[in-house]
Amino acid sequence: MFKRMLLPTDGTDLSRRAVKKGIAFALEIQAEVIGFYCVEDYRGLMFTEYFPAGFPSEEEFQEQAKDIASKHLGFIDKTAQAAGVSCRTHYEVGLAPWEAIVEAAREKHCDLVFMASHGRRGLAGLLLGSQTNMVLAHSKVPVLVYR
Repeated sequence: MFKRMLLPTDGTDLSRRAVKKGIAFALEIQAEVIGFYCVEDYRGLMFTEYFPAGFPSEEEFQEQAKDIASKHLGFIDKTAQAAGVSCRTHYEVGLAPWEAIVEAAREKHCDLVFMASHGRRGLAGLLLGSQTNMVLAHSKVPVLVYR
């Protein structure tokens, strides 16, 4: 049924557990995995009034972001290799991770998004928002949420 699954991560412990479960699921259904990470756009940090001393330049920020993406995507790649699941990885720079996830699923021709949800409720959910809820609301392909 599903042949290509987008597996986004944010690098948290919950997301790592979701990666492991997503790869196990991909093995069961014989699907290819596309590991995905959204790097925060440097421009998003420009809306603050205070820049601390030693704040990185845009080039330094992008290099650090690339290293972080490589670390998180490396976890997906190694986990998939150990399970014998076909895997490619991809990262994007974006202001809204949910938009990047929805777009990556479209661009990579994925027929499923398998992602974690932190389950924020109440005021935290209202203030911080939910990337998962936004993906659920805007994705054109099914979304399987791991909690």
